[in-house]
Amino acid sequence: MNTKEAVAKRIIELCRERNLAINALANESGLPPSTVYSMLNEKSQNPGVVSIKKICDGLDISLREFFDSEIFDSLEQEIK
Repeated sequence: MNTKEAVAKRIIELCRERNLAINALANESGLPPSTVYSMLNEKSQNPGVVSIKKICDGLDISLREFFDSEIFDSLEQEIK
């Protein structure tokens, strides 16, 4: 799994834990739903740290909590 896929998977995981729809997450985060959806699909290959931080703010968690997941433990090498 690459980093972008891991970020998308983590967002979905956190939404499921909180029974939160993607549109609701976007509203809570102050992001357009299209931005969040692009982070979850192939449109965005490099989700920005500012957008991830806004999602964290919307979920009321820190960036440390966002990345503190086994999802990020075994990422494939990004430099090829």
